[in-house]
Amino acid sequence: MRMTGKVALVSGAASGMGAATARLFAAEGAKAVVVADILDQEGKEVVAGIGKAGGHASYIHLDVTDEAQWKAAVEATVAAHGRLDVLVNNAGISGSAETDLYDTAAWNRLMGINATGVFLGMKYATAAMKQSGGGSIVNLSSISGIVGQGYLHVGYNASKGAVRLITKAGAAQHGKHGIRVNSVHPGLMPPMRTSGSTADPAMRAKTLKGVPMGRAGEVDEVARAILFLASDESSYVTGAELVVDGGWTAV
Repeated sequence: MRMTGKVALVSGAASGMGAATARLFAAEGAKAVVVADILDQEGKEVVAGIGKAGGHASYIHLDVTDEAQWKAAVEATVAAHGRLDVLVNNAGISGSAETDLYDTAAWNRLMGINATGVFLGMKYATAAMKQSGGGSIVNLSSISGIVGQGYLHVGYNASKGAVRLITKAGAAQHGKHGIRVNSVHPGLMPPMRTSGSTADPAMRAKTLKGVPMGRAGEVDEVARAILFLASDESSYVTGAELVVDGGWTAV
């Protein structure tokens, strides 16, 4: 039970990789998993499912672009459970639904959710973790934070690249506080609810040709990578980037 006694907050946990991570944390013995999202009904359903499986979870509404909501979410977690041990900054949107790859409004939206949302989560989580002697932060970047693609809005690459270096800066700044900060970089996964071209079967088939393992990944495979970084099994790992892409960035 790799999460025994730990209190975790997972943003964007109403679906996809976030929901898979919340379920896995609970199954691995977490004292409490706080499911945070703007999709209230779906988030509450994730919590109900965790409860039926014997886990411990609660839901909180969180718009990751809103600093006041981040502050309130972390404070509520600490008030309810006495501490915050793990933050998973998972909330994000796709850049593949944009037809104008230089649309300014899309740039602001992508940077606000994907990058500023991570910054705000780290701001309040690190403050709470310092009080309890340390913790682990796992930030969800992407293979698009390592290399560029011609079919995505540039704001997606920029925002995910920002997450990669926000992570390394956090690791450098907070190692002395016992706080580890790492990033996970998923490759081709089931389409996000905000996906556009990456949900197109023809585009996915073309992309798959570049994946050495010859298949798309599953959200549970990303969740298991997150679990490793969240748990004490990775106690000497910080500032690292764990790529979960079937070898796509290796060729």
